[in-house]
Amino acid sequence: MKSRKHAQTRPSPVPVALVLVDVLTTFQFPDGEEILQGALRIRDALVKLKARTRESGIPVLYVNDNFGDWRSEKEILMGRCLEAKGREFVRPIMPDSEDYFVLKPMHSAFYMTPLEVLLRHLQVETLILTGLTSASCLTVTAHDANMRGFDIYIPPDCSCARNAEEHQQALGQLEATAGANLTPSTSLKLPNIIRRTRISQQVRMARSTGGNS
Repeated sequence: MKSRKHAQTRPSPVPVALVLVDVLTTFQFPDGEEILQGALRIRDALVKLKARTRESGIPVLYVNDNFGDWRSEKEILMGRCLEAKGREFVRPIMPDSEDYFVLKPMHSAFYMTPLEVLLRHLQVETLILTGLTSASCLTVTAHDANMRGFDIYIPPDCSCARNAEEHQQALGQLEATAGANLTPSTSLKLPNIIRRTRISQQVRMARSTGGNS
């Protein structure tokens, strides 16, 4: 049997990825109205951060709930969101042909999804986690990422919860227990993050090949 080739998905030019969790949503769930208000407040920051990462060569990965419909395609899911009350939030941050898209069945972006395989193939080691919500899906995703050895940035202005207090509590816990860096998106120095991650990669590679012996 011939080995499969990854012709269309090549390693990323930089070892950092932007991950948007559950930003494609109808907000038709308990507390949806409260979360929508928070989402609208972070919308512009998300749009600007995505644009900056694109300029820096950082790949963008959408990991989204499948609404229980595994037969649904990305375009159908997007259409549902644009017809729902959260369209003002969703429309400016829709994925395009250069973005990656992963469906998830539960809260974590890693649980029973190909996300880790994709990140390893892209040779990514640092994640910028954003999206909905900090007290739920981002929390479990951050812990799963930490257990897998990824460095984590969670810009506070690019995620939200049901209210500001819940958001701050969730971020504080992630900083303390998952090692998350909480630098706001406007203060993120993307070239520095890329540089530090590359240095870390080189150090690990040298150790694994006995370069320090």
